[in-house]
Amino acid sequence: MITGANSGIGKDTAICLARKGATIHMVCRSETRGEEARKEITETSGNDKVTLHILDMSQPKKVWEFVEKFSSSSESLHVLINNAGCMVNTREVDEDGLEKNFATNSLGTYILTCGLLPLLLKQDAPRVITVSSGGMLVMKLDTKDLQFENMNPFDGTMAYAQNKRQQVIMTEKWAEKHKEIFFSSMHPGWADTPAVRTSMPGFHHKMKDRLRTSEQGADTIIWLSIADMSKETSGAFYQDRKTAPTHLPLAWSKASDSEKNDLMTKLEELVSKFKSDLSSNL
Repeated sequence: MITGANSGIGKDTAICLARKGATIHMVCRSETRGEEARKEITETSGNDKVTLHILDMSQPKKVWEFVEKFSSSSESLHVLINNAGCMVNTREVDEDGLEKNFATNSLGTYILTCGLLPLLLKQDAPRVITVSSGGMLVMKLDTKDLQFENMNPFDGTMAYAQNKRQQVIMTEKWAEKHKEIFFSSMHPGWADTPAVRTSMPGFHHKMKDRLRTSEQGADTIIWLSIADMSKETSGAFYQDRKTAPTHLPLAWSKASDSEKNDLMTKLEELVSKFKSDLSSNL
């Protein structure tokens, strides 16, 4: 299962894994773009075992609904790839009071992953891969302002980097708790993708001749999906098929155990709220 599989790194990951015979579940927000990508993946790979699921990862109740529906189906799940990402440069808050970057990148990823753990645990050597970003390397975890209410002026790039730091910590904590599953977070390198072009136009203009292709960005994701991980470290951060540091020297970005635990507690509190709200409306 690959979130954000309709373009860029997600789509190239899907194409490569489909070529290798995998059954692909695409999780995409746009039905039109998702269906176009599904057809391309099927035609390019020669594999028709590609299913499109429509889901907005920023809506926690919808994520829960999807988890329950997929889990009750006859489908199996061996690998979950959390690739979908959001970087909006103005602070957008939904009807539930959730800031969009956080809702998509952190809370949505947390709900989808935790909700699908029972299904993953039914398989041998299941894996969860979360696509993070090098931007988080200089970002310290901040659990006091998860919704960026105090970020003034609001900076979408910094919000995104904070979310990506949260994903790395979530991966570490999941690995500590669930030994039967191989968890990893990774940096695909700076790649020329539609998301980079749209969300970071200045960066893309300056760096476009030095950016990786989306196929190159997908390489480590594919490796983490299918290679023998018996000698690798669950919960680690990977880049270019090897473990990489999660902090830069002198960046002062390390979090304490209590701060990491605080993040997980606050996420779980939100998860419980939205799961309870969903159940009461059924």
